[in-house]
Amino acid sequence: MHRRLAAQTAFRFFGLFLGFSLFASPLLLRASSGKRVHLAPRFVPGATLRYNIESRAATTGTTTTPIVNPEGGTRSSVTIHLLVRLDVLSPPTSGAARLRATFEKSSAESQSDAFDPAQPPISDQYAGLQGQYLEFTIAPGGHFTDIKGLDDAPAIRAARQSSLSWLAGVSFAAGFPADGIEIGQKWKSERPVEGAPLAGLAWHVEYTYLRDEPCSPPPGVGAAPRPSASPDSCAVILSRFEISRAGSPHSDATPEDYLRNGLRVSGSWTGSGENLSYVSLASGLLVRSTETSDQQMDYKITSAASGSNVHRQAQVHAQSEIMFDSATSVSPTK
Repeated sequence: MHRRLAAQTAFRFFGLFLGFSLFASPLLLRASSGKRVHLAPRFVPGATLRYNIESRAATTGTTTTPIVNPEGGTRSSVTIHLLVRLDVLSPPTSGAARLRATFEKSSAESQSDAFDPAQPPISDQYAGLQGQYLEFTIAPGGHFTDIKGLDDAPAIRAARQSSLSWLAGVSFAAGFPADGIEIGQKWKSERPVEGAPLAGLAWHVEYTYLRDEPCSPPPGVGAAPRPSASPDSCAVILSRFEISRAGSPHSDATPEDYLRNGLRVSGSWTGSGENLSYVSLASGLLVRSTETSDQQMDYKITSAASGSNVHRQAQVHAQSEIMFDSATSVSPTK
């Protein structure tokens, strides 16, 4: 159980930290004079885009359960490698586009000082993801709708849960003021954290449009014509974020689905980090992104009927990188 909780934590918040800062409703803070740009992605039917995604997380901590387990783990690490192919299936309609994401390559390595024979190895979960696909619509505001595909077998269920968040990072569909942005501008966003074991958690993000500089590698194919004065230019966006919960750390923080199952949750979950992204000014597509984050958690899940509980204390340090693969992405046939 110790290893299972650690693995679930790593899977869930790999994806959340990777995708969160790109999908939020912004609140403008300050703007400087200059040219305003709009960075909504331009998806061209028939285009194929490929992205390499690398993620690493190291977790330290303990899980205390009613049954003492002397072999319970205190340290674990996970490294994940993905090559994701994005095919644009239909032209945008009312701001929405239909895409298919195929996991052409998927692998993972993990280390842990505990062993749980009941938990499928992480390497098996990500091996099972290879060759799977998801079809989805990116709606205005960056929300995924009408999701289809991807086998929900137990061996890859955790990988499936995190895959949409990785795709959120790749598609970079939202996070900008509707009236455009300009160099030096700052804006904020706030959104709830979904799927966490504590209710009331929220992201607090501050963005800064730092500068323009040449994209490396070049932006995605199928883009609108590039301005001749600034070929292959990218907007460089810095996002700094925190995760916190309103109220006292000792107050009830039970999500509704836990309540329905006779459980109560209390404790704290905090985190912080930053993301540096390069977005093509011509196409609005993400060219590359790097992110680091740290999380601290200390919470109890208690049975209302028996009073027994599971107490989780952990620290997670994560790093991720998304890189556009210009060598294998192709333009639509004309």
